[in-house]
Amino acid sequence: MNPLPFDLVMFDLDGTLIETAPEICDATNDTLAQFGRPLVTQAQVNDWIGHGTQTLLVQALASAGGTTTDAVRQAADFAAISAAFVGHYGQRCGTRSHLYPYVREVLHILKGHGVKLAVVTNKEQRYTQVVLDAHQLAPLFDRVISGDTFATKKPTPVGIEACLAEFGVARERALFVGDSSIDVATARNAGVPVWVLPYGYNMGEPIESCQPDRVVADFSALVAADVATQFDKALAGAV
Repeated sequence: MNPLPFDLVMFDLDGTLIETAPEICDATNDTLAQFGRPLVTQAQVNDWIGHGTQTLLVQALASAGGTTTDAVRQAADFAAISAAFVGHYGQRCGTRSHLYPYVREVLHILKGHGVKLAVVTNKEQRYTQVVLDAHQLAPLFDRVISGDTFATKKPTPVGIEACLAEFGVARERALFVGDSSIDVATARNAGVPVWVLPYGYNMGEPIESCQPDRVVADFSALVAADVATQFDKALAGAV
């Protein structure tokens, strides 16, 4: 019997499960350098993460060129720059990213209790899969929904709705875990509870201002909150 209050837990990827900002910044600057554009900083890239890599690239080009995002999208060389970024990020994926504390252990504990696990991210599928594979996380998830899986992405609730329907889980028995206002809005739009981590990427804004149901210090809270007496033993024995 599942002693936890959730039968389905859905996770954002970047800034929630995995710290990916350094390699995203590397790929962005690889691309800018290739086309003779000024480089951007890690802090800037951190604030641009959340809407998918295509939008992040547009913001980087606009910042580097001192122009607007509309002008970037309409530029004659944008298609070539975008294609180059695909190659650079494909090479960088998994090279400088790392799991946040307790992620692997807690995913194993949740799965051991029969909880369905899903990723719902705005990152494009080709990158999502590479990052998950690089950290050997893919086998732990029952469903992975990327930014290009459906016609719309977060904060629309289509990804969450798809998971609820596939696994037959009631909204009150589901949880979304993220790190940004986008994640909070997505969960609210789907009518499911949302917990957030304070260490991710939230466009430079305090995560508390998003008014999630709960701000948790790290992943251990996902199991420690309701099975505290079992947590240390389970964590120690997790693969």
